[in-house]
Amino acid sequence: MSGHLKKYLLIALLAFDCIFVPWFCGFIWFGQKINDYNDYDLKYTDAIVVLTGGRNRIAKAVKLMNNNMAEHLFISGVEKHTSLEAIIKSLKISINNPDKVELGYDATDTIGNAREIKDWVEKNNIKSVRLITSNYHIPRSLAEIKAYNLPLEIELTPVYSENVANYWWQSWGTFKLIVSEYNKYLVVVLRNLFK
Repeated sequence: MSGHLKKYLLIALLAFDCIFVPWFCGFIWFGQKINDYNDYDLKYTDAIVVLTGGRNRIAKAVKLMNNNMAEHLFISGVEKHTSLEAIIKSLKISINNPDKVELGYDATDTIGNAREIKDWVEKNNIKSVRLITSNYHIPRSLAEIKAYNLPLEIELTPVYSENVANYWWQSWGTFKLIVSEYNKYLVVVLRNLFK
């Protein structure tokens, strides 16, 4: 084996050890974390904030609000011109206090959700929120919100979809989704680290 080939193999092995191994270990942690949230020990918060985009998120938020787990509900990432009445009709839900629900129309992605939530909690002097989104989306959403360093207590409530397998390694579709979400999460973590 030539000296140049040995050198390239050594560089490849070092790159594998320095990049892939930490990435893979982090991915295993991420895959475990997203299925390990405890949403049974619920406590009251000033508000519930829910991110649109996944099935059952808004319905779960409304159910908790109707059960007096928060006074206010903020729905972030609502499509333009969509009314609360249209959401209620579409999801076949009822809201006990619709006047305590606000819709955010500016966010089109998770970065926008975090900015919209920041503006809303500051405007309304909110000190604690319950964040509701899909379980695999919580780490990134939380990292985006925490990047603003708000004096805000955040409780987490995951939404588990029947279309996303808990045993993500047994479903190619779920595996791809989790890998994609993990990589996006890493980008947020690195961006916040080097701000």
